[in-house]
Amino acid sequence: MERFRIGLGLDSVALVVHDWGGLIGLRWACDNPGVASAIVVANTGFFPDGKWHGMAEVLRTEGEGEKLVSGLDREGMARMLRAVGRGFGDQAIDEYFKAFGSEDGRGGVLELYRSGDFEKLEPYRGRLAELGIPILALWGDDDVFAPPAGAYRFRKEIPDINIVVIEDAGHFVFEDDPERCEREVVAFLG
Repeated sequence: MERFRIGLGLDSVALVVHDWGGLIGLRWACDNPGVASAIVVANTGFFPDGKWHGMAEVLRTEGEGEKLVSGLDREGMARMLRAVGRGFGDQAIDEYFKAFGSEDGRGGVLELYRSGDFEKLEPYRGRLAELGIPILALWGDDDVFAPPAGAYRFRKEIPDINIVVIEDAGHFVFEDDPERCEREVVAFLG
């Protein structure tokens, strides 16, 4: 991420993270204080005592994860995503499926999940608050993977965090209600 930012010639950025992007982007922000001017955290955790949901546990399990990703085709991906979100058109499904479209991609998904040990976040405990920047937690109220309690848990570390929970949206809050998300992010950054 830092090479990407430097390559674009950006001095500071407003960082928006979702799901796995939180585990990656929030570490980057903490490791590079002063670069992020604001952060929007959506449907993710950043806690050393975090717990994986059922599908993630399968992906993290040797043999079971391989079985899951090798049997997943585009139609299965569409059924899975549409079961947990209402905003998935065909183009969005195609984009989400790209990671599963090759052996290398499927292996990369497994590697990503298997590298995500929550205890690795221990050195980051308290570091988001130390950044001293505005942070918005933007959450879907019907998230089966990262329930809204996670948004409020951030408040234990960041007392002045802004929290917005969007009704009738799930884990993929930006897909489920893009107009509301846009309004909230633009107002927050303004």
